[in-house]
Formats: sequence, C-alpha cells, structure tokens
Amino acid sequence: MNSYDIIYIFPKTTLPLQCNNSGVIMSLNIKEIRKDFPILSRKIRGKRLVYFDNAATSQKPIQVINAIKRFYEEFNANIHRGLHTLSQESSELYETAHDIVAEFINASGREEVVFVRNTSEALNLVAMTLGFHTLSKGDEIIISIMEHHSNILPWSNLAKRVGAKLKIIDITPNYMLNMEMLEEALSEKTKIVAITHMSNVLGTINDIKRISKIAHEYDAFVVVDGAQSVPHMPIDVKDLGIDFLAFSGHKMLGPTGIGVLYAKKEILEDIPPFLLGGDMIREVHCDLEGNCWAKWNDLPWKFEAGTPNIVGGVGLAEAIKYLKRIGMNNVRNHEMDLTGYALQRLNEEIGDQIIIYGPKEIEVRGGIIAFNLVNMDPHVVALYLDEYGIAVRSGFHCAQPLHERLNLKNGSVRASFYIYNTHDEIDYFVNALKEILRKQNS
Repeated sequence: MNSYDIIYIFPKTTLPLQCNNSGVIMSLNIKEIRKDFPILSRKIRGKRLVYFDNAATSQKPIQVINAIKRFYEEFNANIHRGLHTLSQESSELYETAHDIVAEFINASGREEVVFVRNTSEALNLVAMTLGFHTLSKGDEIIISIMEHHSNILPWSNLAKRVGAKLKIIDITPNYMLNMEMLEEALSEKTKIVAITHMSNVLGTINDIKRISKIAHEYDAFVVVDGAQSVPHMPIDVKDLGIDFLAFSGHKMLGPTGIGVLYAKKEILEDIPPFLLGGDMIREVHCDLEGNCWAKWNDLPWKFEAGTPNIVGGVGLAEAIKYLKRIGMNNVRNHEMDLTGYALQRLNEEIGDQIIIYGPKEIEVRGGIIAFNLVNMDPHVVALYLDEYGIAVRSGFHCAQPLHERLNLKNGSVRASFYIYNTHDEIDYFVNALKEILRKQNS
C-alpha cells in the first residue's frame, strides 16, 4: 500500500455538487457544505451559532476530524525511525502530506515545504536562520504598519541584535499599502521585505507579485505572511515570485499545532537549521575531548527537529483535499460575495452609526470586516453579539500598531467569513447590531 492509498481511505467530502472533469466543484451549495461541520449545529445561549471569527481560526469538517481519529486508531507510530509496518505507513502519510501542501501552493516539491507549529513559528524560523545568516550592521529590513505582531517582533528583534534598521511602510487613506513609500524605502541596503499578503484587520490584499518584483531588483528576500490569504484564495508561489511563505493549518479547516513554511530549495540548502536534534540529523559524532559534529538530514527534514506533529500533517492534508474539491476560486468568489453583501447591508441599515475600516473595493479585500459602533467599546459589542450566538473578535487582533495608527485606542470588532457562512447569517448579524444600538440609545 503506498501513501496515496492510505491517505485516500479517509472519508471524502459529501459535496454532491456540479463538478467539472477534474472533480472541482463549479457551483457551491452552502447548505450541503454546512452539513460537514458538526459544530455549526451547536446553539449558544439558546441561539444558533453564527461563527464569524474565521480569521482567528476556522471550524473543522467531519472529514478532517475523522482523518485524525482514524490515524490514531490505525496508523499511529513515530516516523522515519522504525522498520515495522506502522512506522512505515505513518512515515508515508506524513511525507505525502508535504507533497499535498507543495502541490496546493505550486511549490517545486516537498523539499520546499517545512512543517512548523504555526505562522508565528515559521516567521521566527526565517528571522533566526536567514536573518542571522544574511544580515549585518547597517542593513535594512522593511515591513508595513498593517502587520500582525508575528511579522513585526521577529524582525524588530533581529534588527536590534545585528544592528540593522527596521523600516515601516504606512498605509494610504483607502487602507492600502503605500507603494510609493515602499519604493522610496528600498535601497541597496535592503536585505529583507516582510509583508502580509492579507491584513488580518483591514482585509487589504497586497500586490505581492509587484512587491516581489521591485524588492528583487535590490536582491532583497521577500517573506510573506500568508496566514489570511492561503486559506481563502488560490496561491501560486512561483507566480508570486516570493522567497518565503508562512501559513497555519488551523485557519484553513485543519487542526491546530501545524503550520507551513515554504521556501525556495536553494535558500533552505544554504541557511543553517534553527532547532537541533532528532529527525533533522543524518549522523552525529563525538570524541571524549568534548568535540561533537553533525551532518544534517535532507530537506525538508533538516528544519523539522524532533518528533513532529504527524497527525497534524495528516489533518492538514485532508483539509487541503477538501478545499481543493471546492476549488479555491470558488472559496474566493463566495467570500467576495459575502463581504460585498455584508458591507452593503451594514451601510444601508446602520449607516452613520458604524465605522468600517478597510478598502472600499471588494476586489482588493478579503472576507474580513473590522468596524466599531459609534460611542461603543468593541469588547462590549462583542459580548452583546455573543448573547445572540454570534462569535466575533474584539480588541487589537494582534495588530496593535495598526490600531494605534488609526487612533483606535480600544481596538475594533472583527467579523470574518469562510465557506460555510451565508447571507442569512449576515442578515441576522446586522439585525443584532441594530438591536444592540437600539438598546444602547434607549
């Protein structure tokens, strides 16, 4: 039995929808999709759950849940360590998961796909390996003001430790990255440009292909935070021309504790590993004089020290198969439809009592709407919405510098959508906000 035989014995999606000859769904039946998510049948405070916190983490379909369950029931063993059947099968499943991820983002192969815990770990890995291997005093790193803390602090820390300079690019009045400022900031001293593909607050989708092109004119490495983009739109790392891409499994229907760092093979071969021990070693030698030396394993295992999150890789692979069957263009189109509908309803029904942050053009924003109700604390709004069974996020969303740039001292409320959300849920959400305002103003 080969790895693909094993991976595909897990239950397949129950989407009886119109498909093309490749098996990709041509039109979505959200009602059928919702049946795959057990948690959506739950009630909160006697109300149906409306889950609008997908930018924080997504819900999991039964196919992913069953894949994880079956792995522990039938295949559980450590990888790359045993000759027995379970170890061999587990190793094949884990390696195949790398192949599935590589194909999903159009990487050249599994050698370019490193499994980590999450986006934050992936970005720290790049800073601690590429950064210390490449940067020296006087060099420059460019980020933007809209970054998640995980794409700010590793670079700030790196700059301080090596004596480099951190440059921060502002946003325009329409909440877009100030490309003119970015181009002015680039120079021969620029070594790394680290930019989010999609803001987790504004929903702004940055033109990564253009950024990559101009950054490479200065021989700078391009590091992309794809935590909000990879789950929601087609991603082709070759077309984008980037050097690194970081994203998390739990935001794309997969389990927590599994993330991905994509990097070009030649870069991974050149930079040193971050963590040492376990599976990332090919051989180790020591003498009694206290001298030890080692030879690192092949890619991608060179960067995966110790026993990895094997079942997390299996769950992520199953999540990707689910998304591929739906089709990432369909995912993107559905979220554009939801976002456009939500913005229209909010403006029509609430008007000047709501302040919405993010680009006006749907084509350059994802399924994220950050907002505040006038004269209401965002945390209070979120707690009120929970009374209606509506799950949203409130606060700074791990992007405090952006909120400070927008003079939002208490943060914002964030509603974020995914494949199982509906127009009816948005209507319910808008009506709940209207009721909250009515109670607040009475």
